[in-house]
Amino acid sequence: MDPLEVVRRFFQEVWNGRRLELLDELVHPNCVTHQLRSVRGSVESLPRGPAALRDHIAGWLKAFPDISVTTDLQTALGPNVASWVTMRGTHRGVWQGVLPTNRETTIRTVAQHRVENGRIVEDWVMVEALGLFQQLRLVPPTPELLAAGR
Repeated sequence: MDPLEVVRRFFQEVWNGRRLELLDELVHPNCVTHQLRSVRGSVESLPRGPAALRDHIAGWLKAFPDISVTTDLQTALGPNVASWVTMRGTHRGVWQGVLPTNRETTIRTVAQHRVENGRIVEDWVMVEALGLFQQLRLVPPTPELLAAGR
């Protein structure tokens, strides 16, 4: 299966279609996820095969039951597919220990997937976490943060 098709199915059928059972088909058991963050030190890399990814996505779906993913831009070069996606959903369940706020959220994410033999074997993910935290009112809006630093 073409790498673009694998990643398209990941977002459309798994996330939007709630077909978590497809992860066994689309994700290699030894898949590794690299969580990109703007901090010093090395990038956190974790094994995240189908079962771990199923738990991860199920947690998001429980906390944001109406979440939907829109692919804003996507490009491929060989086995690598880069996707700019927007996730929208309402925070109605506990997420990362945060009680439901019932706030609508927009989460921008960039993900790069490496696909081999029709399965995702590695990915790099960057979530615009500050914006999400601000929408959930866990941290002040950016102008307030900047003013506090002056």
